[in-house]
Order: sequence, then structure tokens, then C-alpha cells
Amino acid sequence: MGAVTCLLLTMVGGTSVDAAETMRCSHQLPPDNHIAKVIDQWAAEIETLSEHTIDVQVYGANSLVKAPRNAAAVKAGEIECAFSINSEWAGTIPLMDVTLEPFTLGNIDVLKKWNGSEAAAVLEREILRQGLKNVTWLFTATRTAVTSKGKSLIKPADFKGVKIQGLGPIPDAAFAAMGAKPVNLPDSAAYQALQHGEIDASVTSLSTAVSGKYYEVQDRVTILPLFSIFFNGYINSEWYQRLPEKSRQAIVEAGNKAALWAIDASEISAAAAPGKLKEEGMGVHVATNAEIKALKSIMQPAFADAFREATGSDGENLIKLVGKL
Repeated sequence: MGAVTCLLLTMVGGTSVDAAETMRCSHQLPPDNHIAKVIDQWAAEIETLSEHTIDVQVYGANSLVKAPRNAAAVKAGEIECAFSINSEWAGTIPLMDVTLEPFTLGNIDVLKKWNGSEAAAVLEREILRQGLKNVTWLFTATRTAVTSKGKSLIKPADFKGVKIQGLGPIPDAAFAAMGAKPVNLPDSAAYQALQHGEIDASVTSLSTAVSGKYYEVQDRVTILPLFSIFFNGYINSEWYQRLPEKSRQAIVEAGNKAALWAIDASEISAAAAPGKLKEEGMGVHVATNAEIKALKSIMQPAFADAFREATGSDGENLIKLVGKL
């Protein structure tokens, strides 16, 4: 009887009604983060465009899978979807660090050309080799907040001996070239590390400096167009291929829209951040062109050497493609 009842419930006018495909998606961001809100908007757009044949279930704040395991969990089919930040790809796809080249992708118009570009396509092919299909690029920052205590970090000499939050072996080479001592840890661990003196300075987005309340443990911040950080969204490629064409197209279209939403949301969030940090008592310094030039002259060559050593000719070609944006 139960089986008959289930069969009847799945029939409407003699036509079988398929249940919606569940798409569980993991990310590490807290719910009030501007990129977390874009991810929610992206999920809703997929459901709308697919006419609710896909049920996107978003799990933020590491509530489903811890950030370091996201890619492995999606590849294994434990979940269907996740988002990762540049540094989390360092061990498998060092090419993903290309947007962390110092003072290279700080222009909004350039970032808007990233999605669909030849440079993005190179990385998407590398991601596909991992059994994952990239579905969106969400840039979260074009300006970087370098926080410190007691003294602003402005000139290359200011970084000497400073234990600074690192972003992975390749970008860390740029700080080490100035005599800093990078310590790799995620933003989620930076506050406590600063509080307990495990590091002296942090490297984060302007928005995170506010939402993470870094002003409670640091009293200086230098703002500069240092890194362009992204969260890229990806899904299990086998699962994607099993979807109907209409569902696949919904995911692609929503991803293209979200790429632009993220840039706009990041700019809005970052624009308000300096004022909020000042209100909380931080000394805010916006780097001048001359100061940027001095940092760039040391940091960029050091990054380039480390990037080429890790990625070979593929990295060399990717840098050239980024330069064409």
C-alpha cells in the first residue's frame, strides 16, 4: 500500500514529477559577510532559473565541512558544491595564486573582465582536472588592510622582523623579501593570533577588518591595493554532467551574474570600512602612489620568482594572460 501511495503522489495528470536535485554547498564565511550574502543570492538565482528543479542548500561558517576539506569533499561526492579562497588551493593548484601578485589586479574594470577570460579558463581547466567544475568567481577584495599595533606598516623597512599573517608560500615570498616573517593562518584564526601575540600584523580585506573586529586587538591599519582575493565556487563534475541541460544552464547563468554582484558588493562594503575603522579608534593610513611604488619594487619580483618556480611555464603564460586583461 505504501508503495502504491508513493507512486500516486509522484503522478500528476499521468506524468511523473521528478524531485528537485539537492545541491549542498559549503563555505566558511559568517552570515553577515558580504560575499556570504552574494552566495545566498546566487543560490536563489539558480533555483529560480532552474524553475526549482535544483534545491540549493547553503551551509556557511564551516557548518557542513571545514574549509580545508571543501574541495576534497566535493570531489568525493560527499557534497555537491563548495567555495574556496585562493590560499586553500596552494597545495593542489598553485596557479590559483596568480591574483595575489602584488599590485596587479586592483582595478575594478579589470576584475569585471576576469569571468570568461582566457586567464580564468586556464584555471577552470586545472580545477576540472581535480574532478570539479568551476561555476563562479567571487572577488572579495581589491584593497588590502594591513593591520598592526603601535606602528603603521608603510615602508618596506617597517616590515622587517614583523610576524605577519601569511597567505601561502608564493605570496609569502613577497613579505619575506622585506624581512617580514609570514605565519600562515586563515582570517578565522587571525583575531586570536593577534590577541595572543602569535603574530604582530594581519593581512586581510577591509571588510573583514571591520566584521572581524580587528580594531579590538590592533590600532593601526594601512590600506593599499595589494591583493585581489577570490572565493571560487565549484561543483562535482560528474554530478553536473548528470543534470538536464536546463539545470546546467541555470548554474552557468547564475554564476555569471554572481561574479558581477560580488564585485559590486565588495566595493560597497570596502567603501564604508575606513570610516568605521576610524570610528573604532584605529589610525588609518591610505598608501600614497610613492609608497605603493616602493613596496611594489620589492614585493612583485619576489612573488614572480616564487610563482614561476612553483608553476613553471604554465605560470609564465598565465601571468601574460592576466596582463592582457
